[in-house]
Amino acid sequence: MINTDTYTGPSFSVKNRIGRVLWNVVNVLFFQYSPKPFFSWRSFLLRSFGAEVGEGVHIYPKVKVWAPWNLVLGDQCGVANGVILYSQGKITIGKKAVISQGAHICAGTHDYTRKGFPLITMPIIIGDDVWVAADAFIHPGIVVGDGCVIGARAVVNKNMPPWMVCAGHPCKPIKKRIIADN
Repeated sequence: MINTDTYTGPSFSVKNRIGRVLWNVVNVLFFQYSPKPFFSWRSFLLRSFGAEVGEGVHIYPKVKVWAPWNLVLGDQCGVANGVILYSQGKITIGKKAVISQGAHICAGTHDYTRKGFPLITMPIIIGDDVWVAADAFIHPGIVVGDGCVIGARAVVNKNMPPWMVCAGHPCKPIKKRIIADN
């Protein structure tokens, strides 16, 4: 961030803005219209722009990524079509985590108590074996513990504990997540 007053200038450096322009061109030409099974190709493109991408990541073509260099995607995680990874700040998605359709992971906000609404970025950490269900919203600065399930359309504005099923607006822990033996 380079400016504390978004009325008088940009919040990001020229290098950041040029990087996002280049990413948007690559996104339109090579990412968002790539065939669904081309997961390795999309992982390659994200890595080319500075993302840390683990093995076997399934990121779908209609995922919106704001800044790939602020992404960490753990091994075998899945990010579905329609997900918005608004990575103004760092977003980390753990191993074998699933982010379902329409979820919005937002690592930036504005300080409404100050003139000019300066940008605030805070990292988001989504643990291993987490499921963020459809249309959930994760606020900046949140940690979702390992094994947690975030229910559909939940609004997560506080950290969620590990191995819990959580839901609601605002999101709250509902019950323990117990893995059934098959």
